[in-house]
Amino acid sequence: MTIFEALRKDHDIQRDLLARLVETHGDSDERDSLYKQVKKELHGHAAAEERAFYIPLMEMDLTQEKARHSVAEHHEIDELIELLDETDYSATNWLTHAKQLQHLVTHHLDEEEQEVFQLAGRGLPDNQKTSLASEYQQEMERQRSA
Repeated sequence: MTIFEALRKDHDIQRDLLARLVETHGDSDERDSLYKQVKKELHGHAAAEERAFYIPLMEMDLTQEKARHSVAEHHEIDELIELLDETDYSATNWLTHAKQLQHLVTHHLDEEEQEVFQLAGRGLPDNQKTSLASEYQQEMERQRSA
């Protein structure tokens, strides 16, 4: 498995969780459960991805700018999660913020898959694509069990 396949697999999980989250209503157990899953998944993914994927990409001229941009988007996602944390589940603007999060994350994932992966595919040697996948998966396991 390459780093790109490993990341896409987790991107699909994030898309699914966010799609389900924005279909929830009010201060419900379902919303609380899904939101906690989304937060944990996004936080763990960002940490693992930055360590196993973006640090190596920042070392290459070809991918440095895109890698920095993607890390900056992780921070924007964190800020929106903080806003959701401060908003009551039953508040009318909670769903608005959740939909903003879904939009931001989806934009980030699409940009990553359509632009960053192509540049990284040209810049990374094949053996590193595989070793980075292992590093990423190990870090994700650590993040999910934390």
